[in-house]
Amino acid sequence: MHATESRMLGADELAAACARMLSDGGRMQMAWARMRPGMSAPELNYLVSPAPRRPFVVWRVQPDRENVPSLAQQAPLLSWYEREITDLFGLRFDGHPDPLPLVLHAGAQPAHPPLDPRRPEQAMAFTQLPPALPEVSSADVQLLPFGPVRADVVESARFFFFYIGEHILHYHPQLFFKHRGMEKRFEGCEPLRSVVMAERVSGTGSFAHALAYSQAVEAAAGVEVPQRARRLRVLLAELERVYNHLHYLGHLADTTTLKVGQAQGKLLEEHAKQINAQLTGSRFLRSLLVPGGLRRDLSPGPGITRSLGALQRDASAYVRALEGTTSYRDRLHDTGVLDQRTAFDQGATGPVERASGLDRDLRRDHPYAGYDELDLRVPVETAGDAHARARVRTEEINASFEVILQLLPRLATPGPVRTDLTVPPGAEGLGWAESPRGSLYYAVHCGDDGRLGRVKIKSPSFSNWRVFPYTVHESNMMDYAINEASFGLTIAGCDR
Repeated sequence: MHATESRMLGADELAAACARMLSDGGRMQMAWARMRPGMSAPELNYLVSPAPRRPFVVWRVQPDRENVPSLAQQAPLLSWYEREITDLFGLRFDGHPDPLPLVLHAGAQPAHPPLDPRRPEQAMAFTQLPPALPEVSSADVQLLPFGPVRADVVESARFFFFYIGEHILHYHPQLFFKHRGMEKRFEGCEPLRSVVMAERVSGTGSFAHALAYSQAVEAAAGVEVPQRARRLRVLLAELERVYNHLHYLGHLADTTTLKVGQAQGKLLEEHAKQINAQLTGSRFLRSLLVPGGLRRDLSPGPGITRSLGALQRDASAYVRALEGTTSYRDRLHDTGVLDQRTAFDQGATGPVERASGLDRDLRRDHPYAGYDELDLRVPVETAGDAHARARVRTEEINASFEVILQLLPRLATPGPVRTDLTVPPGAEGLGWAESPRGSLYYAVHCGDDGRLGRVKIKSPSFSNWRVFPYTVHESNMMDYAINEASFGLTIAGCDR
């Protein structure tokens, strides 16, 4: 991939390569499969961070059979990726610790190539069947299945609680009820026009998805984006972070029954979205990004500056009020503790991993857009509980305003905001962004006709939903809603 080292490996070399990488301080990021013309089996790709702040490496494996070695024992975060590949491509991973369907659920047959929910003959593969649950021999243990239709307007998911009284012994989330086949829908589309689909993978991260996708296409085309466009991308990305974190705090306050705190958080979120609309015409910052830059220039004038200043003051006062409310703090302390080892092994990302002491942020460690010219503060906490996750987000709001204040004077200088580009046939590219919820990657592979052949999306909720159950086991029912809210999870971001 352009600007990313690529390395061919044999299937029998994977385990040793993974062990060396982990011992050197590296980390697996994601895995995906794709069909290449003329090949009878899909090619495997692994995205690797060889060591903190070193360039990414993509390992490529061309299996000569339908079974390949599993890496999930060495790098547990790959467990879901391997199960997803088995569901959608039919490859089997020998030695997998949990070889059960993930996307298709139990009983569905794998499809090859990836499933297309628009095709009637594949629609039955999306029939939801009960998952494999642990056997319980004690009559004292109760099972509570909750969902997939839940109260309010939350997305579809089913949760199984094994509990005694208020004590949760085991928790099993069943997701992918709303799997929309978004990756499949990119196939055959024109790379320059498909940013509109990226914006709709997850509504709460529209800009981050569009940014990661656009940067992947730009990498495939081998072009640089004008400086002004890079700076404006940073401004818009931080505006998205601010409104997301304000929404998060309001929701978290609601789960602690702090209704005034909920209302204030939602009001501040609304003010942030109004600033977005005033600046761009879109509350969700859509229809601005395009591979090569921006569709049009933006001019953050004095009115935007004043509105941002007022929002910063109000947000700071809101956070102080939350932290000064004993009933709020007491419900968050020691709730949903995620230790650092589990956070690393299971692939936690974003504020969730930084609240457990892992100092990782793509904006600083793998700078993109205009982040390389800015002084970015990355808040980190170590307690790993709900309060630490909230603290990271409140500090990130302050850090976002700091970045915006650095940017605004530099945006006074005019300049072009778009570069024309052509994506050559067979080109590939990797793009990434640190979304409000964590690391987001797009891997783009173009076919010989120049159209998209495969688009892989790694969204942060796919990682954090995998991590979340480790904080629910051995907890209690009264804290569950608080714990889930503290993770800031989305179903759409996971199910794709």
